Amino acid sequence: MKGTLAICCLLSLLLLQAAAEEDAVTTEPLRDRSHIDETLRLATEEKANDYTAALQKLRQIYHTSIKPMEQAYKYNELRQHEISDGEITSKPMVLFLGPWSVGKSSMINYLLGLHESQYQLYTGAEPTTSEFTVIMHGEKIRSVEGIVMAADSSRSFSPLEKFGQNFLEKLIGIEMPHKMLERVTFVDTPGIIENRKQQERGYPFNDVCQWFIDRADLIFVVFDPTKLDVGMELEMLFRQLKGRESQIRIILNKADHLVTQDLMRVYGALFWSLAPLINVTEPPRVYVSSFWPYDYAPDTSRELFKKEEISLLEDLNQVIENRLENKIAFIRQHAIRVRIHSLLVDRYVQTFKDKMSFFSDPELVFKEIVDDPDKFFIFKSILAKTNVSKFDLPNRDAYRDFFGINPIASFKPLSTQCSYIGGCLLEKIEKAITHELPALLSSLNSGKQPGLSSCEVTGCGEKPKNRYRKN
Repeated sequence: MKGTLAICCLLSLLLLQAAAEEDAVTTEPLRDRSHIDETLRLATEEKANDYTAALQKLRQIYHTSIKPMEQAYKYNELRQHEISDGEITSKPMVLFLGPWSVGKSSMINYLLGLHESQYQLYTGAEPTTSEFTVIMHGEKIRSVEGIVMAADSSRSFSPLEKFGQNFLEKLIGIEMPHKMLERVTFVDTPGIIENRKQQERGYPFNDVCQWFIDRADLIFVVFDPTKLDVGMELEMLFRQLKGRESQIRIILNKADHLVTQDLMRVYGALFWSLAPLINVTEPPRVYVSSFWPYDYAPDTSRELFKKEEISLLEDLNQVIENRLENKIAFIRQHAIRVRIHSLLVDRYVQTFKDKMSFFSDPELVFKEIVDDPDKFFIFKSILAKTNVSKFDLPNRDAYRDFFGINPIASFKPLSTQCSYIGGCLLEKIEKAITHELPALLSSLNSGKQPGLSSCEVTGCGEKPKNRYRKN
């Protein structure tokens, strides 16, 4: 009996100790977040700029001048990037990448003030995030399943269906009425685990990451001072980030866990590890701080960490304020790629027709052209006759695969892609690139509201001039 009583007393003491430790954790002082609202101007009652007219104009330019060329020459078959209305009207996207348990979810909780709320992202010392979580604005707090997000054409996530049902089960959306989410969307990703194989995830993880990378306006790559090892998964991630260096920001999180001397060593070790992966003249901006709700650890450089945090918020605010300018520039860049692709396909078509004779075997003739396009000056002719940079030309090998699933006979020459009402496809996309999209950008900078002219809505009935038709 006495032994049982002693055991009960011991269990009671252990429970009381655990409760005391939990109270100590929960009563840990929280950090002041007022500078977040001030830097992002969330506390002000200023009405956000109305970009409805500009977005309508941008959609009109895309649908009338760019998309017809995409469809005629099957650009989506080459780049696997189809632009939807949801993507044109979507808010800026901030993507969080990095190894497991480096504080990506805690950083989102801190920025949005979700600590101890119903919808705070789960965090822990072990790998906790196994889903791609999209945190976006909504009229009420609710979660949205991945299959629902992909089925909704008004959102920009419908193309994610191509990654399969296994991935959609790992995709979740969280909607909440938050002022910051009125201007930006956050995407939390599963942490990189170096010893995990792709097939263990059940979906193409790298391909999904690439989809979000291609559409992100800002990419936070988060590191922990204790997890600076670079393995194959992280190397693959940085290969996917090639060409997006201007959008990348490196976050050295949990910096208040180290004394100043150790922090300097870790900062240098981080650059040493990343230098072979980021082969650019100017490295991405690095922010050193501790992004979580609790106060900084004592005897650390709290003033430095707070300045770094405010600098990151200003960086984020600049992306938010320039969202429409960035969207116009993105659509123009897309239009340039579509135009180059169409010119190349047209050149392949013309070369095939010139080489064909009555006794020629069509398959052998075209195989010779596709296998050695330089022999027929296909790419060089595009550089010589048009205002195209050699750095914008796609990979030659990509067209071997492209024409493998799209027979050359299914394409018409550009000279025949004209109609009396619609005009010529090439002239329309060139007008969009050189005049309409730059004019829309200028109207935003001057503060004018763009509108649609009567000719742009109905067409002026002029007979299209085709300067590319052979006389």
